[in-house]
Amino acid sequence: MLHPCSFDHNDITWFEKINLEKYTTIKLGQIGDLVEVRSLEALKLQTQKIHELNYKIRLVGWGANQVLHKTENIVFLKLDFPFDKKYLSEYREVYDLPASVGLNQLTATAIRHGLKGWEVFTGIPASLGGAICMNAGTSLGEIGELVESVEVLTRKGRVERRRLSSKDFSYRKNNFLKTDEIILSVVLRHKGQDPNLAQKIKDYLQYRKNTQPLGTKNCGSVFKNLDNFKAGQTIDSLGLKGIGSDDLKVSLKHANFIENSGNATSSDFVELTDFIKEEIERCTGQKFELEVKIY
Repeated sequence: MLHPCSFDHNDITWFEKINLEKYTTIKLGQIGDLVEVRSLEALKLQTQKIHELNYKIRLVGWGANQVLHKTENIVFLKLDFPFDKKYLSEYREVYDLPASVGLNQLTATAIRHGLKGWEVFTGIPASLGGAICMNAGTSLGEIGELVESVEVLTRKGRVERRRLSSKDFSYRKNNFLKTDEIILSVVLRHKGQDPNLAQKIKDYLQYRKNTQPLGTKNCGSVFKNLDNFKAGQTIDSLGLKGIGSDDLKVSLKHANFIENSGNATSSDFVELTDFIKEEIERCTGQKFELEVKIY
């Protein structure tokens, strides 16, 4: 039986009651419905039908910093807009890019042209749109610093271009998207050219390799840092490294990462993060928020 929200269109592909593990970097088991959309026309038609039938939409980019947990009356939506990679081969003052482009492509472009500021993309396994939604960042900076404007699809099906500034972003979140709005494209700026950028990126990748569990199934940083408390250091100080099960546990390499080393589910992840939050509050009085989005 076809999903009630399914739509017959060449640029739409439905996957019903599938295991969603391959759509996130931590690869937790969960059954749900997902639709891939490859054009703006198809996106407008599909989202309109989903809204009309009172289903909720949850966007899935590359699945970093995401756990797909609740699936009832939810449609997971993945954008796959066409993009000619040759566009990135030329140096430009600004780049107009689809939201579905990967940050790995932008890191390669940063190295090719020495684009200062774009080193912030280094090592983040995400789509551009997903990274902007959460203002992703590292010790090298935050993505919001580079966004000149975005094009969004509103819940009513309108396409709007919005110029953004620093006030539109804060730590690990955006302040400009309204409920059910979808980023379609992004205009990115840079801060000039730096001939030493390639080495800076290489050094940072080595640092991450030495300090983070890059070769494991994880979702990146689990908790947001507080002003005077770093999540990883706090979890480590409480002796919680390695806590969990054979399938899912706090990383021994970096305590703000949780590794799926077996057949863990999203419910296992929620249970473990709830326990960690409770232990931190009980022992330190501090309340840490999740950086990872649990849908």
